[in-house]
Amino acid sequence: MNINLLLTYTDGNAKELTAKAVDLVAFESRFDLSVARLENNIRMTHLFFLAWHVEHRTGDTKAEFEKWLESVETIEALPVKK
Repeated sequence: MNINLLLTYTDGNAKELTAKAVDLVAFESRFDLSVARLENNIRMTHLFFLAWHVEHRTGDTKAEFEKWLESVETIEALPVKK
């Protein structure tokens, strides 16, 4: 299971991200919430954390989560790619 996200920064640049197993496990550890429950219990913080974790894991940001949030405008979940 992957979660596809569209992240838009405050400078207007946007990028698609894919949260993979390592990101989903980190999410579950941080929030003590199964990703399977996201559909019914989603918060913006959840989506932003997943996006940050992908960016941090891939080396696209070194900033800590809260500092990274200052550079972000919006986040949205994208449909699953087939």
